[in-house]
Amino acid sequence: MEVSRDHQDKQLVPINIYYPEEYKGHPDVWIIFKKQMQLEKELERDAKAGLFHPDQYAFSAMNGLGHFEKIEKYFDEDKMIAGTAMIATVLNGPGDVDFMGPKNGEAMHMAPYNDKKPDQVMNQFYDDLKAATLGPEMTNNWLGMCMTKVSFNAVCNTLCTMFEINMGQFGEYSGAKDMAKQLFNEAHDACERAGIKMIEDRQQQVQSVLDSCVKLKYHYPSMYQDFSKGRPTEVDYINGYIAKVGRDNDYVCRTHEFVTQEVHLAEQMRQYHQK
Repeated sequence: MEVSRDHQDKQLVPINIYYPEEYKGHPDVWIIFKKQMQLEKELERDAKAGLFHPDQYAFSAMNGLGHFEKIEKYFDEDKMIAGTAMIATVLNGPGDVDFMGPKNGEAMHMAPYNDKKPDQVMNQFYDDLKAATLGPEMTNNWLGMCMTKVSFNAVCNTLCTMFEINMGQFGEYSGAKDMAKQLFNEAHDACERAGIKMIEDRQQQVQSVLDSCVKLKYHYPSMYQDFSKGRPTEVDYINGYIAKVGRDNDYVCRTHEFVTQEVHLAEQMRQYHQK
């Protein structure tokens, strides 16, 4: 793979890559990153290829929510590690990855899926992530941890996608703070009714968006990258997931419901703007 940071210092990093049917290894931990819409078929294919074994752990820090229910069909929940990742990258092309922001500025959260204390393998995995300068933090509240990241993405990813802008451009808008507040307030209201405790409060989340718009000003979120390449977005697993939490708890997240429809409308309208 070709790896650079902020469009500079591109270097070639050799990696091994396999089709599931070719792979003969037996890792301690599977690291699962797949688009939400593609995950179920990927897991089915991997299982059919005989890749999963009872002693193995699974870690995933995918965007949105809905993937852990799929993963636990193949792994014991005591061996599942939930995660979130604030690692901004732009995929310029096949095998061409551009990291955004200052070096060692990456951050992750992780938690045992059953909210028990991490075991020896989980602690070893944490040490590996730390040694890789990915900035992991361990918590025991996996759902609140994930919903905190989902609500962040529901602001940055979605609004940047709708207006086809990077995070710095969104941060320049005088109303960015108020837009973030509105979306975060709905997300927190829904989570409070569902008994989900976020790991950041509303004010911290708004500030995290404003800070990220400075730190990652050149970054185009992954949802925009999908949208701009004509691929389906994960909005149903981000804003749509927040809206579902609200509906399931007798609370209507009106803005998240509307924004989800707006993104799908924009997806459908691409057919009229193709060159």
